[in-house]
Amino acid sequence: MAEVIQAVRGMNDVLPAQAGLWQWFEATVRDWLAHYGYDELRTPLVEPTGLFVRSIGEATDIVEKEMYTFVDALNGESLTLRPEGTAACLRAVLQHQLLYAGPQRLWYQGAMFRHERPQRGRYRQFHQIGVEALGFPGPDVDAEHIAMTARLWRSLGISDVTLELNTLGSAEARVRYRSRLVEYFSRHADALSEDERRRLQHNPLRLLDSKNPALAGLISDAPRLFDDLDEVSLLHFEQLQATLRAVNVSYTINPRLVRGLDYYNATVFEWVTRSLGAQGTVCAGGRYDGLIEQLGGKPAPGCGFAMGVERLLALLEMAQFAAPERAPHAYLIHFGDAAALHVPVVAERMRDAALRVVQHCGGGSIKSQMKRADASGARFAVILADDEIASESVSIKPLRGQGEQTRAALDDAIALIKQG
Repeated sequence: MAEVIQAVRGMNDVLPAQAGLWQWFEATVRDWLAHYGYDELRTPLVEPTGLFVRSIGEATDIVEKEMYTFVDALNGESLTLRPEGTAACLRAVLQHQLLYAGPQRLWYQGAMFRHERPQRGRYRQFHQIGVEALGFPGPDVDAEHIAMTARLWRSLGISDVTLELNTLGSAEARVRYRSRLVEYFSRHADALSEDERRRLQHNPLRLLDSKNPALAGLISDAPRLFDDLDEVSLLHFEQLQATLRAVNVSYTINPRLVRGLDYYNATVFEWVTRSLGAQGTVCAGGRYDGLIEQLGGKPAPGCGFAMGVERLLALLEMAQFAAPERAPHAYLIHFGDAAALHVPVVAERMRDAALRVVQHCGGGSIKSQMKRADASGARFAVILADDEIASESVSIKPLRGQGEQTRAALDDAIALIKQG
């Protein structure tokens, strides 16, 4: 016997027992986003590699170590499975000139891919739901994004999340701060690993986000970006905080929060949980006012966030959340040649009445079919045999709770099933 092929490590199947929770979560998200006026955008899984190098940053871990990149055998073009959604979303917006119609509120969902060591909450294929607001310069849309995520947590019943907030200021402020940060860490170069020394040269702000416990003291004593912020950046951040207080969203300012992508400026935020160990960030985002121009468009402000679907579902499962019931209303059993021909007609009549119906297939005795009916989770077994066909009726047997088997005309049976 041939060996059974396994899924790629870190790329997981969603089995039928899990799919109900995914479907409920996705439906909840669609309804939530519709209430805020966001329209869905769908992009390909594969994009030109240059899109991510230009947007994410050539010296980031994602581009250097984690992207799934390959050469197209037909034309030699370098292609990459998308590691995040913002760059692909903006590529589509620019390609199709969506900003000519005015500011855009967009969202997307789907699989992302990063080649890293799989662990709980961190997979090589993972799913994100992302939101982007393009063409809005003020802190009002930053606040909207944070307030709307707070509303989603309430809708999902997730309470073990807290908001961390920071500002990265303007590009000019970061240039000043970068210089001071490089000088500071250079004085302590002996304490840095080879990888950390490389970050010091290419992306020193990322050192503030290091998970290396040996650097905790150095990071705590490092210069603060707040000291280099200009008045415009400070005012933007103050107005954002005032709005969050007005809508009763609690937050903690984390001056070391920088995010892992090069394109962020001004507002950055993360929703974090203590329930998932090291993979505690469930939603993160911020402002990226220079990215649209960086990708070839006319200068326009942007702001967005993304949430990890697997991590949020893990929180729901830990809270023993049960997705709404999606079991069949009825399992349709049949016996005899005449019934076998007539059962599809009955099944379609019942579905016309908006009932969820599973029609038994594959033959078998009434006893074996009843076992299948009970295992399906259906509330009723609907039985069709020669006697029922002769009397133009069906037999109904409750499978959950009390009740006797009865015979009724099909329309009456449908009404009875709808009553529960």
